[in-house]
Amino acid sequence: MRIFSLVSAIWRTCSLYQQSSDFSMITSQLLVYVAVLVLCVLKVSSRDTFIAAVYEHAVKLPNATLVPVSHEEALALMNQNLDLLEAAITSAANQGAHIIVTPEDGIYGWNFSRETIYPYLEDIPDPGVNWIPCNNPKRFGYTPVQERLSCLAKDNSIYIVANIGDKKPCNASDSQCPLDGRYQYNTDVVFDSQGKLVARYHKHNLFMGENQFNVPKKPEVVTFDTNFGRFGIFTCFDILFYDPAVTLVKDFHVDTIVFPTAWMNVLPHLSAIQFHSAWAMGMGVNFLASNIHHPSKRMTGSGIYAPDSPRAFHYDMKTKEGKLLLSQLDSYTHHRIMVNWTSYASSIKAFPTENQEFTGTAFFDEFTFLELTRVTGNYTVCQKKLCCHLSYKMSEKRTDEVYALGAFDGLHVVEGRYYLQICTLLKCKTAHVHTCGGAVETASTRFEMFSLSGTFGTQYVFPEVLLSETQLAPGEFQFLRVRMFWFKVSLKVVINLPSVVQSSQILLELKTLGLSFLLEVG
Repeated sequence: MRIFSLVSAIWRTCSLYQQSSDFSMITSQLLVYVAVLVLCVLKVSSRDTFIAAVYEHAVKLPNATLVPVSHEEALALMNQNLDLLEAAITSAANQGAHIIVTPEDGIYGWNFSRETIYPYLEDIPDPGVNWIPCNNPKRFGYTPVQERLSCLAKDNSIYIVANIGDKKPCNASDSQCPLDGRYQYNTDVVFDSQGKLVARYHKHNLFMGENQFNVPKKPEVVTFDTNFGRFGIFTCFDILFYDPAVTLVKDFHVDTIVFPTAWMNVLPHLSAIQFHSAWAMGMGVNFLASNIHHPSKRMTGSGIYAPDSPRAFHYDMKTKEGKLLLSQLDSYTHHRIMVNWTSYASSIKAFPTENQEFTGTAFFDEFTFLELTRVTGNYTVCQKKLCCHLSYKMSEKRTDEVYALGAFDGLHVVEGRYYLQICTLLKCKTAHVHTCGGAVETASTRFEMFSLSGTFGTQYVFPEVLLSETQLAPGEFQFLRVRMFWFKVSLKVVINLPSVVQSSQILLELKTLGLSFLLEVG
């Protein structure tokens, strides 16, 4: 606004010279000065780094009911959660945060039917309406939650990302209109530091059981620009699908993803901190993940992840309290480069082995495994078109722990339908190989080195390194993508030797997980 005021003032000065024969020359010179000034001011106002905050929220849940509560009762519960979020938002702002992300379902919880969620919904307008709810709360009807979020953003001069429910009326002229005459959407909203609504995203890939909400007619690709980079937004289960997650990075070139989620941890593949940090690295963007804290439902795991390493993360299955995380990030990330790669895994000849392959189940998918029987070795295991190559060296081969190299190449069809290709080195649940693939949280074996590569049929490959006690290896491994040729992608992951042998860093699982979006079914 100051820039445009200055431009106007200079232009008014120009008018004093309108009778002069040199008016054109003076005007052109002044406009050049103005252009240079604008560029300088924009450069100064653009931040090279910013402070991000995410809040893992111990949500207060509604009482189970088959009958909808009143709007007053619904608002009372939402205000209890907003009180907790307000404390986190204020604390983050006082510590210099520029943006804070809060979780999916963080304002009203879950276990709703289509009817019982209705009192919790508000009409959320398109951000193009240029609306600051804190200044004009009645403009779009009764919107107390949006008003409070807007005021929190404005009063604390911070961007706020929150998840609430949207309602949109429809009628018989719309052939897809639900019988109750309205659409209901799981919705993320973003308010800027002035309290203005700047983004609204309707979740597209609903998780099993989200019957209270409708799927938007087409995937929405939502971005918002700040002076600390371009942001994209999607929610929870969306992360496993091409739209909108990959599209935001590939086509809209966002620097940072904000990610409200209510994530239930599933070992060995989809622990929150494990997969979210891998997504940041695999896609080359910052990733701000805010999860619900509800250990009895395996919900924990929030983090601030840069493309090169996790900057802050929280995984806590023991306590009942929420957790605020803050960290500094680069505003502008260097996106993935798909050219000038060199071939690696596709040129490796299969390592010979005397070990016999066996099958095991991990998260309902049948893997082909090979047991690691020696303290050091080279192994290859294949399933369909995927071959996984492993080189490793243990500090010692323990008799009470079994590790296996596994491969899976197929369609996952349990809570959703998506095509997976996975190379994994994991600890088995017991010392018997028939338990390989079961959930494990602790380990004792130390690896001095390992390298894992695979011939993936997708360029979207995510490297996961999980240590004992479900902890990450922050920035202590390299992820080297190599050339894609006829849909054969080779990938190599190398663990940095000195950091791995520290006593607190003992390998639980190493994995490269590929999502083959072209092979999605349904």
